[in-house]
Amino acid sequence: MNIDEIRETARLRREVCDQIKEMIVERLDLPITPAWITDDQPLFGRGLELDSLDVLELYVAIEAEFDVALYDSEMTVFGSVSRLAETVRPELIRVPEPV
Repeated sequence: MNIDEIRETARLRREVCDQIKEMIVERLDLPITPAWITDDQPLFGRGLELDSLDVLELYVAIEAEFDVALYDSEMTVFGSVSRLAETVRPELIRVPEPV
């Protein structure tokens, strides 16, 4: 992977993360701005403190927005914005090239 490909992957990842953050704030009607959410911030517990109803709402929104199918066994993808981005756009995961 050359530097231009790395930059393009980083740009696309930023766009997807920003899109997910906006979706979280809008769909859940949170009293914060999307910029307040970090990519690796936990969405549950000490993070945004989302609950099971919020997960259901996000589940439906993610499937509709990104045209992906999520399964109950994949609930760990809701751990952070970064994990969601990697799930909806797996090509954004940088795989190290063999040496």
